[in-house]
Amino acid sequence: METDEGSTTELPSEEPAVEPAPDAAPDEPAPSVLHQDLSAWRGRDLIDRDGQRIGALQDVYFDVETDEPRFGTVKQGWINRHLTFVPLVGVTVGPASLQVTATKQQIKNAPHIGLAGDELSGEEESALYHHYQLNYTPSDTQSGRRLARR
Repeated sequence: METDEGSTTELPSEEPAVEPAPDAAPDEPAPSVLHQDLSAWRGRDLIDRDGQRIGALQDVYFDVETDEPRFGTVKQGWINRHLTFVPLVGVTVGPASLQVTATKQQIKNAPHIGLAGDELSGEEESALYHHYQLNYTPSDTQSGRRLARR
């Protein structure tokens, strides 16, 4: 995307991110981000809604039924390193960072997995969605899980 001055702002897709309406009811699902190539997002800083740095984006988890990005992970912990889930619903894409709608404290208290290959069970997925006050319905897939890492 080019500005009048000729500088560019890199977006991972040709379409802008969708921001939630400020007066949206908490029971209504927030619009998710539009995507084309989220690999460009890996390594970008995630910023909480108050502008505090959370960490660098590690992985993106997609909803297996809608193919939309739902969560990202960031490394956290000094001694017991782990990946913590951060919602990507309503993310704002900036030139060098991604601003999420959650607070740093919400993210710190969110469900997490180990650094090497752990996956969430259906029950853990449900707890993750509910932690961020997002609607959750189990998937019709054989595993019953909604999220897949890409």
